[in-house]
Amino acid sequence: MITVKSTRELDIMRQAGRIVMLAHNRIRELIAPGVTTKELDRAAEEVIRKAGGIPSFKGVPCPYGGFDFPASICASVNQEVIHGIPNDKPLKEGDIISVDIGAIFEGFHGDAARTFEVGQVSAEAHRLVTVTRDSFYKGLEMVREGMRIQDISRAIQQYVEQNGFSIVRDFVGHGIGTEMHEPPQIPNYVSRERGPRLRRGMTLAIEPMVNQGDWQVKLLKDKWTVVTKDGKLSAHYENTVAVTGNDPEILTKL
Repeated sequence: MITVKSTRELDIMRQAGRIVMLAHNRIRELIAPGVTTKELDRAAEEVIRKAGGIPSFKGVPCPYGGFDFPASICASVNQEVIHGIPNDKPLKEGDIISVDIGAIFEGFHGDAARTFEVGQVSAEAHRLVTVTRDSFYKGLEMVREGMRIQDISRAIQQYVEQNGFSIVRDFVGHGIGTEMHEPPQIPNYVSRERGPRLRRGMTLAIEPMVNQGDWQVKLLKDKWTVVTKDGKLSAHYENTVAVTGNDPEILTKL
Protein backbone atom coordinates (compact mmCIF):
# COMPACT_ATOMS: atom_id res chain seq x y z
CA MET A 1 0.00 0.00 0.00
CA ILE A 2 1.29 3.48 -0.87
CA THR A 3 1.54 5.63 2.23
CA VAL A 4 0.77 9.35 2.26
CA LYS A 5 2.75 11.24 4.89
CA SER A 6 1.34 13.79 7.30
CA THR A 7 2.93 17.20 7.87
CA ARG A 8 4.56 15.85 11.04
CA GLU A 9 5.88 12.75 9.27
CA LEU A 10 7.34 14.85 6.46
CA ASP A 11 9.13 16.96 9.03
CA ILE A 12 10.71 13.84 10.53
CA MET A 13 11.74 12.70 7.05
CA ARG A 14 13.39 16.08 6.48
CA GLN A 15 15.48 15.41 9.58
CA ALA A 16 16.39 11.93 8.31
CA GLY A 17 17.31 13.45 4.96
CA ARG A 18 19.45 16.10 6.61
CA ILE A 19 21.41 13.39 8.48
CA VAL A 20 22.00 11.54 5.20
CA MET A 21 23.38 14.69 3.61
CA LEU A 22 25.63 15.46 6.58
CA ALA A 23 27.17 12.05 5.97
CA HIS A 24 27.46 12.71 2.23
CA ASN A 25 29.21 16.01 2.89
CA ARG A 26 31.73 14.22 5.09
CA ILE A 27 32.31 11.64 2.35
CA ARG A 28 32.86 14.44 -0.17
CA GLU A 29 35.53 15.97 2.09
CA LEU A 30 37.39 12.67 2.47
CA ILE A 31 37.37 11.23 -1.04
CA ALA A 32 40.87 11.27 -2.52
CA PRO A 33 43.36 8.83 -4.02
CA GLY A 34 44.64 6.49 -1.30
CA VAL A 35 41.52 6.60 0.88
CA THR A 36 39.74 3.27 1.39
CA THR A 37 36.00 2.73 1.22
CA LYS A 38 36.13 1.25 4.72
CA GLU A 39 37.46 4.58 5.97
CA LEU A 40 34.57 6.32 4.22
CA ASP A 41 32.13 3.90 5.81
CA ARG A 42 33.46 4.52 9.33
CA ALA A 43 33.27 8.28 8.83
CA ALA A 44 29.70 8.16 7.52
CA GLU A 45 28.49 5.99 10.39
CA GLU A 46 30.10 8.32 12.91
CA VAL A 47 28.27 11.31 11.40
CA ILE A 48 24.92 9.49 11.28
CA ARG A 49 25.07 8.33 14.88
CA LYS A 50 26.37 11.66 16.20
CA ALA A 51 23.37 13.37 14.58
CA GLY A 52 20.95 11.00 16.31
CA GLY A 53 20.32 8.67 13.39
CA ILE A 54 20.73 4.96 12.75
CA PRO A 55 22.36 3.64 9.55
CA SER A 56 19.59 2.15 7.40
CA PHE A 57 21.71 -0.35 5.52
CA LYS A 58 23.75 -1.99 8.28
CA GLY A 59 22.46 -5.49 9.00
CA VAL A 60 19.91 -5.58 6.18
CA PRO A 61 19.26 -9.22 5.17
CA CYS A 62 20.51 -10.23 1.75
CA PRO A 63 17.61 -10.78 -0.69
CA TYR A 64 19.64 -13.51 -2.42
CA GLY A 65 20.39 -15.63 0.65
CA GLY A 66 23.84 -14.27 1.50
CA PHE A 67 25.12 -12.54 4.64
CA ASP A 68 23.54 -9.43 6.14
CA PHE A 69 24.93 -6.17 4.75
CA PRO A 70 27.97 -5.37 6.92
CA ALA A 71 28.35 -1.61 6.45
CA SER A 72 26.61 1.75 6.77
CA ILE A 73 27.18 2.83 3.16
CA CYS A 74 27.19 1.14 -0.21
CA ALA A 75 30.44 2.03 -1.98
CA SER A 76 30.46 1.04 -5.65
CA VAL A 77 33.62 1.79 -7.64
CA ASN A 78 33.86 2.16 -11.44
CA GLN A 79 31.98 -0.79 -13.00
CA GLU A 80 30.17 -1.53 -9.74
CA VAL A 81 26.59 -0.29 -10.10
CA ILE A 82 25.13 -0.60 -6.60
CA HIS A 83 25.54 -2.38 -3.24
CA GLY A 84 29.32 -2.39 -3.23
CA ILE A 85 30.72 -3.48 0.15
CA PRO A 86 33.31 -1.14 1.71
CA ASN A 87 36.79 -2.69 1.82
CA ASP A 88 40.48 -1.92 2.40
CA LYS A 89 41.37 -1.28 -1.25
CA PRO A 90 42.54 2.34 -1.73
CA LEU A 91 40.78 4.53 -4.27
CA LYS A 92 42.89 5.52 -7.28
CA GLU A 93 43.22 8.71 -9.30
CA GLY A 94 40.60 8.59 -12.07
CA ASP A 95 38.15 6.29 -10.25
CA ILE A 96 34.50 7.16 -9.87
CA ILE A 97 32.67 5.93 -6.77
CA SER A 98 28.94 5.77 -6.16
CA VAL A 99 28.08 6.16 -2.49
CA ASP A 100 24.57 5.30 -1.30
CA ILE A 101 23.64 6.33 2.26
CA GLY A 102 20.48 5.73 4.29
CA ALA A 103 19.61 6.91 7.78
CA ILE A 104 16.68 6.31 10.13
CA PHE A 105 15.44 9.11 12.37
CA GLU A 106 12.48 8.58 14.70
CA GLY A 107 11.38 5.59 12.63
CA PHE A 108 11.56 7.20 9.18
CA HIS A 109 14.19 6.75 6.47
CA GLY A 110 16.17 9.14 4.34
CA ASP A 111 18.05 7.80 1.30
CA ALA A 112 20.42 9.46 -1.18
CA ALA A 113 23.23 8.45 -3.52
CA ARG A 114 25.96 10.41 -5.25
CA THR A 115 28.74 9.46 -7.66
CA PHE A 116 32.03 11.16 -6.79
CA GLU A 117 35.10 11.68 -8.95
CA VAL A 118 38.44 10.68 -7.43
CA GLY A 119 41.00 13.26 -8.47
CA GLN A 120 41.11 13.93 -12.23
CA VAL A 121 38.85 11.57 -14.19
CA SER A 122 38.46 11.03 -17.92
CA ALA A 123 36.18 13.32 -19.91
CA GLU A 124 33.80 10.44 -20.58
CA ALA A 125 33.63 9.44 -16.90
CA HIS A 126 32.88 13.05 -15.98
CA ARG A 127 30.15 13.21 -18.62
CA LEU A 128 28.60 9.99 -17.28
CA VAL A 129 28.49 11.40 -13.74
CA THR A 130 27.01 14.68 -14.98
CA VAL A 131 24.34 13.09 -17.19
CA THR A 132 23.32 10.74 -14.36
CA ARG A 133 22.85 13.67 -11.97
CA ASP A 134 20.99 15.72 -14.57
CA SER A 135 18.69 12.81 -15.44
CA PHE A 136 17.45 12.81 -11.84
CA TYR A 137 16.41 16.44 -12.25
CA LYS A 138 14.65 15.64 -15.53
CA GLY A 139 12.62 13.05 -13.62
CA LEU A 140 12.02 15.51 -10.78
CA GLU A 141 10.28 17.88 -13.20
CA MET A 142 7.54 15.25 -13.54
CA VAL A 143 6.89 14.99 -9.78
CA ARG A 144 3.58 16.83 -9.69
CA GLU A 145 0.18 15.91 -8.33
CA GLY A 146 -1.78 13.98 -10.95
CA MET A 147 1.27 12.86 -12.95
CA ARG A 148 2.11 9.17 -13.14
CA ILE A 149 5.21 7.22 -12.18
CA GLN A 150 5.73 6.47 -15.87
CA ASP A 151 6.12 10.19 -16.56
CA ILE A 152 9.16 10.22 -14.25
CA SER A 153 10.52 7.07 -15.89
CA ARG A 154 10.14 8.45 -19.42
CA ALA A 155 11.87 11.74 -18.63
CA ILE A 156 14.87 9.96 -17.11
CA GLN A 157 15.21 7.36 -19.87
CA GLN A 158 14.88 9.83 -22.72
CA TYR A 159 17.54 12.14 -21.31
CA VAL A 160 20.00 9.33 -20.60
CA GLU A 161 19.60 7.67 -24.00
CA GLN A 162 19.76 10.99 -25.85
CA ASN A 163 23.20 11.38 -24.29
CA GLY A 164 24.39 7.97 -25.48
CA PHE A 165 24.22 6.08 -22.17
CA SER A 166 21.92 3.30 -20.95
CA ILE A 167 19.57 2.86 -17.99
CA VAL A 168 19.84 -0.11 -15.62
CA ARG A 169 16.57 -2.07 -15.69
CA ASP A 170 17.11 -4.72 -13.02
CA PHE A 171 16.93 -2.21 -10.15
CA VAL A 172 14.57 0.71 -9.68
CA GLY A 173 13.60 3.56 -7.37
CA HIS A 174 10.96 3.13 -4.70
CA GLY A 175 8.61 4.65 -2.20
CA ILE A 176 10.12 5.35 1.20
CA GLY A 177 8.93 6.10 4.73
CA THR A 178 8.91 3.87 7.80
CA GLU A 179 10.38 1.23 5.48
CA MET A 180 13.37 1.78 3.25
CA HIS A 181 11.53 0.22 0.30
CA GLU A 182 7.81 0.90 0.04
CA PRO A 183 5.40 0.94 -2.91
CA PRO A 184 5.42 2.20 -5.57
CA GLN A 185 8.35 1.01 -7.63
CA ILE A 186 9.86 3.76 -9.78
CA PRO A 187 11.58 2.37 -12.88
CA ASN A 188 14.07 4.64 -14.63
CA TYR A 189 12.79 3.36 -17.97
CA VAL A 190 9.33 3.10 -19.52
CA SER A 191 7.75 -0.22 -18.58
CA ARG A 192 4.32 -1.67 -19.37
CA GLU A 193 2.95 -0.31 -16.09
CA ARG A 194 1.95 3.35 -16.08
CA GLY A 195 2.06 3.33 -12.29
CA PRO A 196 -0.20 5.21 -9.89
CA ARG A 197 -0.96 8.90 -10.08
CA LEU A 198 1.09 11.03 -7.72
CA ARG A 199 -0.64 12.42 -4.65
CA ARG A 200 0.40 15.10 -2.21
CA GLY A 201 2.28 13.54 0.71
CA MET A 202 3.77 10.63 -1.24
CA THR A 203 7.51 10.24 -0.69
CA LEU A 204 9.74 8.73 -3.36
CA ALA A 205 13.37 7.69 -3.68
CA ILE A 206 14.15 8.50 -7.31
CA GLU A 207 17.49 7.01 -8.34
CA PRO A 208 18.72 6.71 -11.91
CA MET A 209 21.52 4.15 -12.34
CA VAL A 210 23.28 4.84 -15.63
CA ASN A 211 25.79 2.71 -17.51
CA GLN A 212 28.47 3.86 -19.92
CA GLY A 213 27.87 0.81 -22.11
CA ASP A 214 25.06 -1.74 -22.17
CA TRP A 215 22.29 -1.65 -19.55
CA GLN A 216 22.76 -5.29 -18.48
CA VAL A 217 24.25 -6.10 -15.07
CA LYS A 218 25.24 -9.15 -13.04
CA LEU A 219 25.47 -10.08 -9.36
CA LEU A 220 28.88 -11.03 -7.94
CA LYS A 221 29.54 -14.07 -5.75
CA ASP A 222 29.22 -12.00 -2.55
CA LYS A 223 25.48 -11.81 -3.44
CA TRP A 224 25.48 -8.04 -2.90
CA THR A 225 27.68 -6.24 -5.41
CA VAL A 226 26.05 -5.56 -8.78
CA VAL A 227 28.39 -4.77 -11.69
CA THR A 228 27.99 -3.90 -15.37
CA LYS A 229 28.04 -7.02 -17.50
CA ASP A 230 30.40 -5.44 -20.04
CA GLY A 231 32.80 -4.07 -17.40
CA LYS A 232 32.17 -0.43 -18.33
CA LEU A 233 31.55 2.39 -15.86
CA SER A 234 28.31 3.04 -13.99
CA ALA A 235 27.01 6.05 -12.03
CA HIS A 236 24.16 6.56 -9.54
CA TYR A 237 22.28 9.61 -8.28
CA GLU A 238 19.40 9.56 -5.79
CA ASN A 239 17.33 11.79 -3.55
CA THR A 240 14.30 11.31 -1.33
CA VAL A 241 11.53 13.52 -2.69
CA ALA A 242 8.08 14.57 -1.43
CA VAL A 243 5.08 15.29 -3.66
CA THR A 244 3.57 18.64 -2.62
CA GLY A 245 0.77 20.86 -3.87
CA ASN A 246 3.34 22.84 -5.84
CA ASP A 247 6.94 22.06 -6.79
CA PRO A 248 8.38 18.78 -5.45
CA GLU A 249 10.52 18.98 -2.34
CA ILE A 250 13.89 17.25 -2.06
CA LEU A 251 14.02 15.93 1.51
CA THR A 252 17.69 14.86 1.37
CA LYS A 253 19.24 18.29 1.67
CA LEU A 254 20.89 20.52 4.26
